Amino acid sequence: MTVAVLDFGKTNSKLFVFGQDGRILDERRTQPNWVRKCGFSVLDEAALHDWAARAIDDMVNTHGIDGLMVSGHGCTFALIDDTALTHPILDYEQEPPVAIATQIDRRIPDFAETFSPRLPLGFNYGRHMLWLQEVKPDAFTAAKSILGYPQYWSWRFGGRPVSEVSYLGCHSHLWTPRKRDFSSLVDNEGWRGRMPAFERAGTVIGEQRFGQSRRPVAIHNGVHDSNAALHAYRRQQLGPVTVVSTGTWVVVLNPDCPLDALDGTRDMLVNVDVDGGPVPTIRFMGGREFATICAGWQGEIAPSLLQGVIDAGIMALPSYAPGGPMPQHRGELVGRTPSVEESAAVALLYVALMVDLCLDLIHSDNTVIVDGGLNNGGLLASLLAQLRPAQAFLQGATLEGSATGAAALAFESTGRVFAADAPEPVHAADFIGLAGYRIDWRGLAAERRAPRAAAGGAR
Repeated sequence: MTVAVLDFGKTNSKLFVFGQDGRILDERRTQPNWVRKCGFSVLDEAALHDWAARAIDDMVNTHGIDGLMVSGHGCTFALIDDTALTHPILDYEQEPPVAIATQIDRRIPDFAETFSPRLPLGFNYGRHMLWLQEVKPDAFTAAKSILGYPQYWSWRFGGRPVSEVSYLGCHSHLWTPRKRDFSSLVDNEGWRGRMPAFERAGTVIGEQRFGQSRRPVAIHNGVHDSNAALHAYRRQQLGPVTVVSTGTWVVVLNPDCPLDALDGTRDMLVNVDVDGGPVPTIRFMGGREFATICAGWQGEIAPSLLQGVIDAGIMALPSYAPGGPMPQHRGELVGRTPSVEESAAVALLYVALMVDLCLDLIHSDNTVIVDGGLNNGGLLASLLAQLRPAQAFLQGATLEGSATGAAALAFESTGRVFAADAPEPVHAADFIGLAGYRIDWRGLAAERRAPRAAAGGAR
């Protein structure tokens, strides 16, 4: 059996083909386009669909795919009737007008109910639902189903409309983790009747034919990407773990953190795993901040560059994107101006120190697994292992933990064993002066609390 996984990220979209032994047999990549339409920034859904359809056909022709699974980024919803969207899919990186925000924010449930912090833009997609309902009520009137982003794509490629708990429970304002039910917002706005019945992530919800042979392919219910990464490791029975899932967002999930330790003002929240269990979480937009600090530079970061930056005391202070554990701070460089190559080292150190802070805030004292694209080459994990010698660190055998977890869910739903490689032990780095660099960074970060409005173009 082989399964194709569409892994839709905010910045990059990918299609992987997995064999039952966990190996990635083939892949395709693209970038989603976000365009202006109807007064909003919205997804160019047609272009992304056409790319995905061509890629699936190609994979079916080459590999004879048996199933199609979706892993998707958070913060995004879709309104559909029987055949199509009733409004284009909103880009979560846009803020409602002040007058509308003032009105809709009064209707948002308390953190104690939903464990969804009050975040800017559409980082809580229930907030964007309220905005769209205010200005485009006809889109809601025409909608028969409200879908999470992965569920939209599972439906688009031939599945039936369903709900899925890991996506609805992802800082949406729509879910009450303790009750395992929809929040008061859903009932107050009359949305419950348009929330389809729940199916577990990975469940077969339809079939479609692809490729030159028109091969029948099972369509599986999609999953939230970070929760897919968590599932990829929990299924391997590694004991208590904290998962650091990295991409556009760095999401730190520690199921063992007490719920009463969560601080909604610091982008701490409850995610929900694929079986409905609460997963205390903290996050920041680490991939986006990395790219901002190093101005999009790409290439290998030599350890000597990291040591030089530490020696020179060049550091980036938070924050370079909205949200995160220091949301009122502005991004700022300290020390001399780095070279182009040094800026990437500064950016990686910034991400490592932010993850280190997040691990403290989320009460992580168990084994930490570092997953995703920001750990390319293993430097991020080795930095964290040096910063936190009392904890064991592992890193994913592949950088694609979210897609791997999604594939595992699809295989498991059909009763098949999926034998993904276990994560690998991490050897701590041995940079001189890193502990002192960390002390200085934390001190400066705590002192500088300039409001984001004063940061100008820091985002």
